Amino acid sequence: MNQLANCPKCNALFVKNEWQSICHACLKEEEKQFDVVYDFLRKQKNRQTTLLQVSEETGVREELILKFIRQKRIQLSKFPNLGYPCERCKTIIREQRFCAKCREEMTNQLDPLNQSEPANTIDKSSSKETYYAIRTKNNQPPKLP
Repeated sequence: MNQLANCPKCNALFVKNEWQSICHACLKEEEKQFDVVYDFLRKQKNRQTTLLQVSEETGVREELILKFIRQKRIQLSKFPNLGYPCERCKTIIREQRFCAKCREEMTNQLDPLNQSEPANTIDKSSSKETYYAIRTKNNQPPKLP
């Protein structure tokens, strides 16, 4: 859904939607910076560079380059030394959100929770009965004889 918002970069007023979180002017500036990064990486001699080297050589912030990688605008399969940090431990990875070690740790922490019996299970052997109230159109209880 569209809504008015202030651009987080320049504080300009713009219509925010689900695919655009910054104003048009800042978006154009990001596109220019993407072109600079992409042109740098397209050169054969720069294919082995790391994220830090790309940032230093192009003058584009690391966060913005990471945004391009997360948006899949820069394909990591073509650049073997590029990667992004794991969201938990900040180790450099090339796929998913977490490194293998963190995924394993989280799985091990969640396994005991998944194996335990849910707290809100219903005991079907209980002899309790359920009664339901009937209401009429006006949400008034029915009249008893």
